[in-house]
Parts: sequence; structure tokens; C-alpha cells
Amino acid sequence: MPINLVNVGYGNFISADKIIAVVEADSAPVKRSVTEARKKGILVDATLGHKTRSVLVMDSGHLVLSAKSTETVAANCAALGQESRKSRAEKAG
Repeated sequence: MPINLVNVGYGNFISADKIIAVVEADSAPVKRSVTEARKKGILVDATLGHKTRSVLVMDSGHLVLSAKSTETVAANCAALGQESRKSRAEKAG
């Protein structure tokens, strides 16, 4: 089974199958979660110093910071899903 990778910006990719949620980075609860994740060592900063626009919650409990908007990350995930369905249909038929 191939691994579907989602572009989270600046040449960084994560496994689409491991994403639980993509949330805006501006709310106070998300900021607290990011601070706690940083203290616990389970934060992955994929912004390369740019403004954090979205936070990806992974099934392992890690948080991934992205400079891409939530809409862009979600669209990338949806595009992967469509490609995956299309390739399965081509193999089946």
C-alpha cells in the first residue's frame, strides 16, 4: 500500500493517513496545545520560521505546525483521496 504524503509547505510532507484534524492556529486553546506539545517534545515545526497558519493533529499525539492555511492543507488531502480512488478504480476495471 503506497503512503500518501501531504504537502504542508516549504518541501515538508506528512502522511495523510496519520492526520486526525487540521485546525486554525489562532485560537487560545490551540495555542495552549502547541505550548504543551513543545514542552513535551511532540511538536513538529514545519513552518521554517514563517507565520503558523494551521496546526495538524496527528494520531500519535504529535502536533505539526504549517505555514499553509487550513483550506490549502485540506484541499491537498482531498486531492490525494481523489487520486487514490481513481487509481483503485483503474486497477479494478
